[in-house]
Order: sequence, then C-alpha cells, then structure tokens
Amino acid sequence: MKILVAPDSFKGSLTALEVAENIKKGILAYNSEQDVDLLPLADGGEGTVQALVDATEGKIITEQVTGPAGNQVKAEFGILGDNKTAVIEMAAASGLPLLAKSDQNPLWTTTYGTGELISAALTHQVEKIIIGIGGSATNDAGAGMAQALGAKLLDKKGEEIGFGGGNLNQLAEIDLSSLDPALAEVEILVACDVDNPLFGKQGAAYVYGPQKGADQAAVKILDQNLRHFNRLVKKQFGKDLNKIAGAGAAGGLGAGLVAFLGAELKPGIDIVFEQIDFESRLQEIDLIFTGEGQLDGQSIHGKTPVGVARQAKLHKIPVIAIAGTVAEDAAAVLEVGITAYFSIINQPAQFEEIKQYTPALIESLAAQIMRTINIRNEFKLN
Repeated sequence: MKILVAPDSFKGSLTALEVAENIKKGILAYNSEQDVDLLPLADGGEGTVQALVDATEGKIITEQVTGPAGNQVKAEFGILGDNKTAVIEMAAASGLPLLAKSDQNPLWTTTYGTGELISAALTHQVEKIIIGIGGSATNDAGAGMAQALGAKLLDKKGEEIGFGGGNLNQLAEIDLSSLDPALAEVEILVACDVDNPLFGKQGAAYVYGPQKGADQAAVKILDQNLRHFNRLVKKQFGKDLNKIAGAGAAGGLGAGLVAFLGAELKPGIDIVFEQIDFESRLQEIDLIFTGEGQLDGQSIHGKTPVGVARQAKLHKIPVIAIAGTVAEDAAAVLEVGITAYFSIINQPAQFEEIKQYTPALIESLAAQIMRTINIRNEFKLN
C-alpha cells in the first residue's frame, strides 16, 4: 500500500509540512516500512507561500514594504523550485493581523505594500505570479497596489490620490502608462475563494468592512467609493468589475488586480493543484491522509481537504481527514469524497494548551487510524 499525506496547515499552530511530517510519524510508528509520500498543500489563503515553497523545494524571500497603515513591515514571498513562479500572500504586506485594533480603519489602510511585493517578485525574472488575497485589512480596490507598481491615480487637479478606500471618490483618471513594463511579460493568477461582487449588500464594504474596523457610516462611504471606482474603470477600460465573481475579495483587490494588471481570478485550490501537478501525484496511490485546523460545513467551498477528496474520488482513492476540531456540520464533507474524518482533541482544553501538544496528538491519531485500517487484515475478518 502506498500512502500520500497531503494536508493544509493547522493555522496558528503548524505549517502544512509540519502537519504532514507528524502524520507520517504516526503511520511509521505503526509500520516502519510503510511507503509514505508527503505533499504539503494550501488553498490560496494563509500558508500558501510556505506550502508551495515546501512542495517545490523553492525559497522564501523577505522584503521591507509598506504596511496597511503606512508604516514599514517585513513581509515574505516565495520563489518556487522552477525559479519561474513567485507566490505572494497579500496579507503578508496588507493583512489585518499587522494592525493593532486601534489602527484598523479601511478608510485609510492601503495595499501599497502588496504592490511592493509584486515589484520585488518581478526582479527575479519570473514568468508567473500567484497572489493569495485572503486576510486583508484594506478596502481600496487595489489602488495602493497599483500606485506601488507605477500607476498614476489622479484627482481632478492631476495629483495622486491618498491612501485608503476613503479617497477613491477623489479618483478622476487612471494613467497606466508608467506601470512597470515587466508586468506585461508575466501571467498573474489570483487565488480567490469567495464570489462577492465589488459593491452592494454582498460586496466588499458591506460584507467585510466591519471586520476591518469600519462602522456603519464608513461602510456606506466605502461602498459608494467602490461604485465610483467601477464607473471610472468602465468608462476608461470598458470593464464592469462588479460582474466578475470575486471582485469584492480583499476589499476589492480582486477587482483591482483585474483592472490594473489583467489578472485572472481562480479558486485557490485549483491554482495550487495546477502548480504542483497534483493529478500526477495520485498515480499508484492507495490511500490519502489530508487535514486542516477546523473541518466544518464551509470546508466544501474550496478548502484543501475537500479539494483533495474531489480529485481522489475520480481515482477511487479513499481519503482520511485529520482536523484540529470537527464542527457539528462537518458531515457535509462525506458527500464530496472524504471517506472518514477525525479530530485530534482527546479531552476538553483551551486552544493554547492544545497547541503545544498538536504534533504529538496528530502522530498518535495517525497511528490509531492505521491500526483501525489494518484490523481486517490482522484478524482475517470477512
């Protein structure tokens, strides 16, 4: 029997590679001669850079960039093993965790640092840039990102507009003539797992603005400004961004990447699978272990374990999911290819307590699962 271990990270606890290594330890604790392949994964959200770098034997690069509040922060991106592909998480430069609660205000926060990361990636002569756009602190439709790459976003006086979604209403002209010419030679794929439009009640401001620090009044301003931005883009470039599923992701960064850089929005797990040629990794595999920090009903919407299971189902490969926690509605994943799922938690405990024991809990559970799988053979059951 050949086993593939292909989990996502346990966010806030272990990277995808660390999860995979501990599952493997448990498998080998039961059978030291078991054939096990490791394939750390991600779905385009947090951990995507590390997972793809680990899976392709690439490298991590650290840059000093502009944070969401305009201060300087250190942010990482990856160059994959082919040396032709860069992978960026916008949250590394423009994410909500970079801000103190008192500094969270999407009227002023900017994606400028994300643009600086893209610029840094271009210096490595890459042919493709993958951008994960979850976890943003911003609502500026990627305006700051575009400015960092050379675009001129001008008001009626011909002056650059200021940072933040609160200034988009000042935008009168978009001048892309000074955009970094290297962008024309690069394919840009955006890992986007939401389908929110740019504006409206299901748009960027109303759905995500409050969690970024926007009160009711600010949400209305941000939504109006995104409408203004869309009208201008439609007038200048003939693109109605609000018709693009996912345009509202990351405070409209999804829309901005399409408008300014001609990017393509795709489900994150699909991008990851294409990059590592996941289909070929399933050849001669008899069993798959996957996992994530929390398995629930939302996991069916583009999350790693279900993405793995859907592909495995086509090859009639059983899939075991290991999770930190399992929600009441997790049974939905059984309908899309996961054969069985298990939680590592063996007694009531707080997250910080469980966190320090997570590696050992994963290892122990994997060993017990292998014992269960082999009951039929060991006891010659019919």
